[in-house]
Amino acid sequence: MQRESTPKEERLPYFKAYDVRGKVPDEINEELAYFIGRAYVAEVRPGGPVAVGRDVRLSSPDLQRALIHGLNEGGADALDIGLCGTEMVYFAAARPGMGGGVMITASHNPRDENGIKMVRGGAVPMNGDRDLPALERRVRTRNFPAVGPAGVCREESVLTEYVRTVLGFIDPDELEPMTLVANAGNGCAGPIVDQLGERLPFNLVRLFMEPDGRFPNGVPNPLLPENREATSNAVRRHSAGMGVAWDGDFDRCFFFDESGRYVEGYYVVGLLAERLLEGRPKSRILHDTRLYWNTVEIVRNLGGIPVMGRTGHAFMKALLREVDGLYGGEMSAHHYFKDFFYCDSGMIPWLLTAQAVSSTGRTLAELVGERMAKYPCSGEINRRVVDPDGIMDRVLARYASRATEEDHTDGVSLAFQDQWRFNLRKSNTEPLLRLNVESRENRSLMESKTDELLRLIDQFSEPT
Repeated sequence: MQRESTPKEERLPYFKAYDVRGKVPDEINEELAYFIGRAYVAEVRPGGPVAVGRDVRLSSPDLQRALIHGLNEGGADALDIGLCGTEMVYFAAARPGMGGGVMITASHNPRDENGIKMVRGGAVPMNGDRDLPALERRVRTRNFPAVGPAGVCREESVLTEYVRTVLGFIDPDELEPMTLVANAGNGCAGPIVDQLGERLPFNLVRLFMEPDGRFPNGVPNPLLPENREATSNAVRRHSAGMGVAWDGDFDRCFFFDESGRYVEGYYVVGLLAERLLEGRPKSRILHDTRLYWNTVEIVRNLGGIPVMGRTGHAFMKALLREVDGLYGGEMSAHHYFKDFFYCDSGMIPWLLTAQAVSSTGRTLAELVGERMAKYPCSGEINRRVVDPDGIMDRVLARYASRATEEDHTDGVSLAFQDQWRFNLRKSNTEPLLRLNVESRENRSLMESKTDELLRLIDQFSEPT
């Protein structure tokens, strides 16, 4: 007798691999925010107040109020920390007695989108394979337990304490006066950079520092080449030592050397690993699957232990805790620090990099130039495709027989005779296929293989 198949649950599409993101108001709206607040309490069962912050988007205040309402009606107290960066919610949630944290943000996504990032007490990330599906199921089915007294909400700023903690990562005595371009992109970074600037010997050239959810100068996403020109031009115009730009919720920062050239985040990972391993050899350093030959060589040469992890902030933070790593970096400009509650920060990296320039007497171009020549890379190239899984299977079938290394930690990674390698993976947050290619001291090989793979992906994308 043939068994009837169990119908597959239709999941809410705006629940992603490690957060919630979607269009406002069709997908992300006040009703959803309220129910996520209720579901968070039911799943997490916070033993203390839940810190709730918001980014600069025009929809964020209403979403924050609705989510806090859901938390309170679920029986949890809330701590409203106001307009802030995502890492400030992590900071607040990690304090003793706190029950967790929620951030209203869509980071670098278009301005008509918004989202929600969540952590448990201690800033422990929500598990994307277990916690988020359970929370999504409660939201979808409206399955919330009966509760007793409602919680309450109070407002509190964590700015002073947060700034003090971030400055603790550097030695102010090692800093030399420097002109530095800071581009906040009208996101949340501006007020924080101003606070830090008052305590540092830098001449800050400020670009788009006023928080403005209309994003009059473009969505704050420095990964887009068209969004880099303002920072690059300002570095050259002011003869700055380097430039820094942030995304909307400033959990990522992006660097420009003294010539205004954009520095791929891949090489920043190696630079920070090198700095942090000084005096702490044998520490574990995490890297993601996309580009890592440079990082692995630096870490091993300094006596550290490289550990590969799956791309994504929830996955990287969980692994950093699991192996008690010192630092983890993704080439997409997420940087994670053991001494920052195993969380990512977009402020700590630029402070450490500025200190490296000051203490070594070398420019940023000199600090990364040799590594860029030794391990040239394509940078991440995105293709919007209809059938990403099918294309990845066809690329694997075309190349696997010639590969000397194969890995499926995150997408498909293949290496060839230790000369070049590539990673092809689906985005966790957008309908994209992402390609990264690197080689050993052979830029022309890297470029030709990148072109070859892109032609193949485009060919497989065409209807037959």
